[in-house]
Amino acid sequence: QVQLVESGGGLVQAGGSLRLSCAASGSIPRFNIMGWYRQAPGNQRELVAGITSSGTTNYADSTKGRFTISRDNAKNTVYLQMNSLKPEDTAVYYCKLDPAVARLGPGYWGQGTQVTVSS
Repeated sequence: QVQLVESGGGLVQAGGSLRLSCAASGSIPRFNIMGWYRQAPGNQRELVAGITSSGTTNYADSTKGRFTISRDNAKNTVYLQMNSLKPEDTAVYYCKLDPAVARLGPGYWGQGTQVTVSS
């Protein structure tokens, strides 16, 4: 089993910054993808950013250039640095971990952390 615990959410003004953290524990696949998803009320859950064990990243078009995903493999932790925040970034942000090869095991979700951006 893998457990994921997010932290760092909160209330921030438009243009401000937040840094989210997600710490993984348990039986973590060595090669994995950790990512951030978000879900606003009435919306589908969407990918924000992902990062592989080797550091390859991908971003949603809406966040590229403003958000930076990183990870500390020694700490089994992934971060999302969010700058130039906009009200439309308001959502519950979820951490997810998937094995690099899907057939090797299931994915895991964190409980989510609320990010609210005021105008």
